[in-house]
Amino acid sequence: MPEVLHATSPAQMRAFAHPTRHRIWRDLGPEGATISQLAHRLRVNKGNIAHHLGVLAEAGLVRKGPTRTVRGGTEQYFVKTAAKVRFGPGEDGVATKAMLATIADEIPAHDEGALLLHRVVRLTAAQARALQDHLESVVHDLAPANEREAEYGVLVGLYRRA
Repeated sequence: MPEVLHATSPAQMRAFAHPTRHRIWRDLGPEGATISQLAHRLRVNKGNIAHHLGVLAEAGLVRKGPTRTVRGGTEQYFVKTAAKVRFGPGEDGVATKAMLATIADEIPAHDEGALLLHRVVRLTAAQARALQDHLESVVHDLAPANEREAEYGVLVGLYRRA
């Protein structure tokens, strides 16, 4: 599996224009998931999960993985086609807006431990690249705790203002 997929095609932008598809893609994890597992975790009916997986697969963002036998039936796993996806904002920033909407929905209304910061700063191109590299390493080098620990979302962004 490639480390990074650069999502630039119109189909990929359309796929990431829907918040549910962002949630599905993020929830697949490195081992993948079945429609039933995703429906249970995301509290979305199986038909909607299947539809959105089809859109993601058609855009080349997920693919069919292994199968497993469950109670006499066979379940299909879906896996990511890359560990990370980089995408531009697309037309009118719809993919970015959809991603941020899914994250906003995950933040509890009364989470006193939540940290959201925004700052505008002037940087040279070299400083911006160094900051981007540093932020990526901080996020990707985090070692996960065991499954009994709480999950935290980490949102990091660096963008050039219009």
